[in-house]
Amino acid sequence: MNRSTLSLSLAASFLTALTAAQAAPLAPEKMAGMEKCYGVALKGQNDCAAGAGTTCAGTSTMDYQGNAWKAVPAGTCATMDVDGHKGMLEPKKM
Repeated sequence: MNRSTLSLSLAASFLTALTAAQAAPLAPEKMAGMEKCYGVALKGQNDCAAGAGTTCAGTSTMDYQGNAWKAVPAGTCATMDVDGHKGMLEPKKM
């Protein structure tokens, strides 16, 4: 295997591992004191559960997607207003 093939192979392996780590759901201990807030995540910046056609974290396809959530401090979601988009404790049917 020549150097460029080896470098490309290592880069692909690293990218695969990085993507898998980002797609993992938040561990229960990281959710302590937090709540799921739907409709406030920017495209590709949700924490998990972005609905049909997506897998998990970082897979929302549009800003403020109603079925994608971000973890926020408990008790703050219902009062959130991000650029006119209200936070919701339940996912919006898409």
